Amino acid sequence: MTKTFTKRALLSVSDKAGILELAQALAAANYELISTGGTAALLAQNGLAVTAIEDVTGFPECMDGRLKTLHPGIFGGLLAVLDNDEHRATMQAQNIGAIDLLVANLYPFRKTVSDPNHTLPNAIENIDIGGPSMIRAAAKNHKYVTVVTDPAQYAELTERVNSDSIDHDYRFRMAAQAFAYTAAYDAYIAEYLRRIVAPDQFPETLTLTFDKHETPMRYGENPHQQAAYYTWPQQPQGGIESAKLLHGKPLSYNNIADANATLAVTREFDELVCVAVKHGTPCGVAVGETVLEAYTAAYDCDPTSIFGGIICINREIDEATAAKMNEIFLEVIIAPSYSAAALAILTKKKNLRLLELPMPRSVGDAALGVPKLASHETCGTPRAASPTNNPIELKSVGGGILIQESDTADIATEPHTVVTKKAPTNMSDLIFAMKVVKHVKSNAIVVAKNGRTIGLGGGEVRRSWAAEAALQRAGDLAKGAVLASDALFPFEDVVELCVQYGITEIIQPGGSVKDNLSIDVCDEHGIAMVFTGMRHFKH
Repeated sequence: MTKTFTKRALLSVSDKAGILELAQALAAANYELISTGGTAALLAQNGLAVTAIEDVTGFPECMDGRLKTLHPGIFGGLLAVLDNDEHRATMQAQNIGAIDLLVANLYPFRKTVSDPNHTLPNAIENIDIGGPSMIRAAAKNHKYVTVVTDPAQYAELTERVNSDSIDHDYRFRMAAQAFAYTAAYDAYIAEYLRRIVAPDQFPETLTLTFDKHETPMRYGENPHQQAAYYTWPQQPQGGIESAKLLHGKPLSYNNIADANATLAVTREFDELVCVAVKHGTPCGVAVGETVLEAYTAAYDCDPTSIFGGIICINREIDEATAAKMNEIFLEVIIAPSYSAAALAILTKKKNLRLLELPMPRSVGDAALGVPKLASHETCGTPRAASPTNNPIELKSVGGGILIQESDTADIATEPHTVVTKKAPTNMSDLIFAMKVVKHVKSNAIVVAKNGRTIGLGGGEVRRSWAAEAALQRAGDLAKGAVLASDALFPFEDVVELCVQYGITEIIQPGGSVKDNLSIDVCDEHGIAMVFTGMRHFKH
């Protein structure tokens, strides 16, 4: 005796997590199970009656599985308007059965290209065609068809199947999520291919996909603003999104923004460095022979501003440093690791966030998911080195976004042209100060001495005001110190301030039509000045 089913479900999944249990629930609810390839085999091996896709289409799966679901017998069942007499007549004439439920997820393209050793042919082979087409068809026809694309949705589907409560609102919600799923899938593929074909171009239409981070946001910059944190999977990894929270409550919106700023300064340095940031700008940066030495020097830069700030150190935090840190209130500490003794001390403060994060200074194409092409492979325009292989920054502006490559320039390798009669004797401090000034809000000035900042000024509409703020904060320590500027001097006023405070060496991009004014003041007072030829604005 042939069993009569009440409904039909098509199951075609790459990720098979939970599919067996779902199929068992559907079979118990009298659904006919239609399935493809490996999914069908899995269900049959576990004793479920399965109708193979070729028994529906009358056409065998072929071309290594590339051709199996792209058939009127499938798409007619997904797209038919069931209360349309003409559609029903066509279904009857062509022996097309309605499909009430589609459970599908797609070939693992993202997982494939995340392997740094993947090849372009392997990536192309993992571009799903039939799956997105079926999902879009079912989602379009959600008045009659339920579409589910995520194993996380199976529990609710099972509950609704068991209680016979699949209604229009549920189907509409699932359809919306299905379109988001296929859109993200296609956007990921498009960006992957763009980086091969035209890595040095920003496309006419920019379509990117972001994943919601597990970190919950209580609110945004202020309590009346809602917020969420999303990560860009095709951006080089290793930022704050990759940090492991070892202790403390989840990071807030402001914590994440400030932690990112702290990490950016830290990654300017290969040597041991401690960076303190408050409200998105450095308040203390210092290198040292030991972690304790670096932290103490960074703290001494501005003992007031560091209170409630964020600290990043690019070496393991030891017991002595942890004890010193524990003397004040800090919001977040970031380090590649912590000794057991350091953790025992720092975890005594329940609200202190401790983040563990490896800290390589740079990332390569492997992190971007770009394959290294074999000599016989072609992909349109030949791939060449390009600025946009660097990490990309996005900034919301009104109803749009600005996009640019990150400022990853290595300060140490920039040209350093001495433009004064006196040559500098402390290039290490000049380079140190320039690395920091790159991350201070423009107009930006940093005063440094012996591998630590002693005065910072930024965010001013006049460069001389930023210099005045930095030099005042440095005070008597400015004597014999160096000064860095993120951009050129249009007038001699900054150098004149340097004379007043005893600055002995200056580093700046140069390039003003009035460069000679600053050079002349330096020569008059025996100050060495170096031009780099490269500006580092941070707006």
